[in-house]
Amino acid sequence: MDQTSIGEILAPVGGEEGEENARRERRVRDRFWATAKRAARQIPFMDEVVAAYYCALDRQTPRSVRATLLAALAYFVMPFDIVPDLLAVVGFGDDIAVLTAALAAIRPHIKESHRIAARQALAEE
Repeated sequence: MDQTSIGEILAPVGGEEGEENARRERRVRDRFWATAKRAARQIPFMDEVVAAYYCALDRQTPRSVRATLLAALAYFVMPFDIVPDLLAVVGFGDDIAVLTAALAAIRPHIKESHRIAARQALAEE
């Protein structure tokens, strides 16, 4: 997956940004945990992905950071993207690239409270 494609996925949405982010948030809330369980063995930094999930849902996170995270997480939860997640081993490769780019851009905004919530959630799974 090249940088252009990742940039397009994470780019601000046109039109009414609030509506698109609300749709992405609903999609992420509905599908995140099922996808995370399937991807846990294939994504070595799942703890940071889960912390990013909590950061994206935190209303104190800046809007632009939430938008970037929701775009990346919405891509992550979609079963049919550039490389379908249903394909063993390589299915999450494109998701890893998108998540890595998003995390690199917003890492300073992931608070210790997000990481604690992530560790607790992963311990329960």
